Amino acid sequence: MKKIFLLACMLGFGIVGFSQKYAIIDTRYILDKMPDYKEAQKQLDEIAAGWQKEIDAKQVELDKMYKDYEGEQVMLTEELRKKREDQLFNKEKDLRDQQRKRFGFEGDLFKKRQELIKPIQDKVYNAVQKMAVGRGYDFVLDKSEGITIIFADPKLDKSEDVLKDLGVR
Repeated sequence: MKKIFLLACMLGFGIVGFSQKYAIIDTRYILDKMPDYKEAQKQLDEIAAGWQKEIDAKQVELDKMYKDYEGEQVMLTEELRKKREDQLFNKEKDLRDQQRKRFGFEGDLFKKRQELIKPIQDKVYNAVQKMAVGRGYDFVLDKSEGITIIFADPKLDKSEDVLKDLGVR
């Protein structure tokens, strides 16, 4: 909603007379056309598939342990039942920990993506910034995932003026 409002305001200012020059790009389209990006994405997919295969194997092992436990539960002493339940609990916890480590927020996949994809995204950003400055664009908007400002001319940032008006500066 904020993005739509921001776009409407920017377009409204353009109509009123603030002749600001802007461009629209699609970073998803740009990245998909880059061989480096395709190769990095392929590597990420292969790594993720390998990790998922490890996790799936552990899940199958855990499921078998649960099934065996359910079949033997009535014949086990209280002490043995408690011991097996603890083993199952620890095995399940290890599995969830590995899932989180590999695929969770800031997990191994996130770090690998940063390592492989971020340099390519930075290359695109630098090219966009160079194009924007060279052609005199005040704003460059990205339409790939909603409307996002990729570049804005720093002289248009009025944050300090707002702080001054609020008496903060």
